[in-house]
Amino acid sequence: MRYHPPVSQSATAPAEPREQFRCCPRCGVTLTAPGANPLACTACGFAYYFNPAVSAAAILLREDGHGLFIRRSHEPAIGRLAFVGGFVDAGETPEVALRREVREEVGVELAAIDYLGSQPNTYAYRGVTYHVVDLIFVARLAADAAPRTLDGVAAIEWHDPLALDPARLAFASMTWALTTFQQRAQG
Repeated sequence: MRYHPPVSQSATAPAEPREQFRCCPRCGVTLTAPGANPLACTACGFAYYFNPAVSAAAILLREDGHGLFIRRSHEPAIGRLAFVGGFVDAGETPEVALRREVREEVGVELAAIDYLGSQPNTYAYRGVTYHVVDLIFVARLAADAAPRTLDGVAAIEWHDPLALDPARLAFASMTWALTTFQQRAQG
C-alpha cells in the first residue's frame, strides 16, 4: 500500500537539489554532467553527494492515550494536521532533535521516547524538493505538560490516535506512521 495524501504545493513543480547546479560551487567551471549524483567537477576534483536530510517526529501521547497533533502554519502542507517534529541538526541525535523540536513547537518536555520506524519522504520548500528520511517515534508527554502554539504551529488538536484517519495527516511518512501505530495497537 502506498501512502500519498495530498499536500499543498506551489504552482510550479519544485526541482531536485542536484538539478540546481550547472557550475562547480568550488571553481565555477561548467559541469560536464549536471544533475549527476555525486556532483563531480572534472576541473578541480570537487565532489558532492546529495544525500537525504534527516527529520524526527513523534506521535505525542498524554496519560489518557490521546495524541497531540498540530495544524501547520506554513508550507508545505499549510493548515494540515501533523506530528510535532523537524529536521535533525548536525551533531544532534534524532532523540535530542525531537526533544528540541517539541520544545520549540509546543513548549513541553517528553517523559519517554520509543522508536516506531522510518520512511523516505520529500519536502518541497522554496522551489526545491528535498529528500528526507523521517524517523518517527512514539513519545509520552511529561505529566505536567501544558502545550501551547509556538514556532510553525497554527493550532493544537487532541485526537485519539487509534481512531484518527491517517489520510488526514500532512505527509506520506506520517500517514504510514499512524497506520503502523494503529496496526501494532490492534495486535
